[in-house]
Amino acid sequence: MVPSLLIDLSRIDMNQVMHGPEEIERVNPHRGCMRMLDAIVYHDPGFTEAVAYRDIKEDEFWVPGHIPGRPLFPGVLMLEAAAQLASYLSLNRMENEGFMGFVGCENVKFRSQVVPGDRLYIIGHEIEFRRRRWTCAGQGLVRGTLVFEATIIGMAM
Repeated sequence: MVPSLLIDLSRIDMNQVMHGPEEIERVNPHRGCMRMLDAIVYHDPGFTEAVAYRDIKEDEFWVPGHIPGRPLFPGVLMLEAAAQLASYLSLNRMENEGFMGFVGCENVKFRSQVVPGDRLYIIGHEIEFRRRRWTCAGQGLVRGTLVFEATIIGMAM
């Protein structure tokens, strides 16, 4: 059975950018080919839930080798995108921590493929927030289809 979405997306304009790459980079340290978020389209005022997206491009570093002739966006990069969204949420709530490290993931399921040309929407929803540790549920969608889900664990470093 496919789980329900973490956030009711019908109340969100999925194409209205709240924060672009520059604003994301003011919070998260990821740069270049390792920045997995292109835009934040929604976050609640308390930074406990958010929706972001990443446009999957034909010229990305992984395309020639994962899988030649049939490129598939690696699952580990989907998890990294969810971790970066969790980091963005948590760092907006924490003071003077500077870096949220990705320390674990649980309950990971990949449900469908993501390929160049897709827009991957990432949903993050806080499960638990402590001073130095944060747990977030994450989901990924392409064209309304759930493509992955995971629980992301981060720690202030």
